[in-house]
Amino acid sequence: MVTTSPLLLSLKLAIAVLVIACPCALGLATPTAILVGTSIGAEAGILIKGGDVLERSQYLDTVVFDKTGTLTIGQPEVRECISLTGITSDRLLQIAASIESGSNHPLAIAIITAAESQGLTLLETTDFNTILGQGMSGKVQGETVCLGNYSWLTSQGIVIEPHYEVTAQSLAQSGKTVVYLALSGELQGLIAIADSLRPDAVQTIKQLQDSGLDTVLLTGDRSEVAQAIAKEVQITQVFSEVKPEDKAQIIKSLQQENKTVAMVGDGINDAPALAQADVGISLQGSTDVAIATADIVLMQNQLQDVIKSIELSRATVDKIKQNLFWALAYNALAIPIAAGILLPKFGLVLSPVWAAVAMASSSLIVVTNSLLLNSQVAKA
Repeated sequence: MVTTSPLLLSLKLAIAVLVIACPCALGLATPTAILVGTSIGAEAGILIKGGDVLERSQYLDTVVFDKTGTLTIGQPEVRECISLTGITSDRLLQIAASIESGSNHPLAIAIITAAESQGLTLLETTDFNTILGQGMSGKVQGETVCLGNYSWLTSQGIVIEPHYEVTAQSLAQSGKTVVYLALSGELQGLIAIADSLRPDAVQTIKQLQDSGLDTVLLTGDRSEVAQAIAKEVQITQVFSEVKPEDKAQIIKSLQQENKTVAMVGDGINDAPALAQADVGISLQGSTDVAIATADIVLMQNQLQDVIKSIELSRATVDKIKQNLFWALAYNALAIPIAAGILLPKFGLVLSPVWAAVAMASSSLIVVTNSLLLNSQVAKA
């Protein structure tokens, strides 16, 4: 029954409006969904560095992959050691390993491991010089050694005969990375190194493509190697022979085409590209710099988690939208009722007590809806 005192009625309506207009549900809409989303990610081994990462991830339309250590397992092995002169293959491998002893690059580790497995001792090496993503030089027992890719050795004045390059191309077309070794200005041999694809690489690329995302391969390897790997995983857009400093520029060029880009990489030379991308993703086994730069870290070191992280981001943002809709719809409906819109025709007034119950209920609904993200992600 409505009070007959205008003053008491006005106070009752005013208090009800103040209570029911409390923006608790609106304030809880976003943080609760983000908290649940990041917690689900953490439980699944997906470290998401902030709610803004979830928001950007939902708009992704392009995923760029590095090759070595990302699409591949990152444990390359020496498959062939080809001498082009009178030097023995063991001597060739020994010199290469001696030069690479100053590097922790995956290809360097592969060469050193191959030398150790054959019982070859490392030779005294001085004057190390490393050109990131291209090669190394130094002096082994007084002789100058250059070890690296084709473009770097030619830039050092090393002549590579056409028939040697045919051999190198044949190796590259079979998916092997070719390292050239020159001694005292003369090409001595080729070392072919191969890395196996991750077991889930093909399936991950297929699922991303099936969900409407473009996939791109970005690598410093020569074109033949990149194309061989791309063919295995069914990626059509390939950027090969890219210098480390140019990787970020390629990501930027894709963004200038109005694409929202994720970069998946693991190495030091991937860090600028990870930072440039809308969403940088690295794996648990990545370098410290890559992990620090990335927005998402896949702690289980599984490429398949790239898909899970994108799906989780989209589901979380959907929950945020649902929560905001409910919070706004609640205020739009409840405030007029609290203000007495039903009083003239029906004689109904919402008491402050019931206004408090409605306000608490709206917050409870928002929190409950956010928690339902657990079951939604589990079903997906």
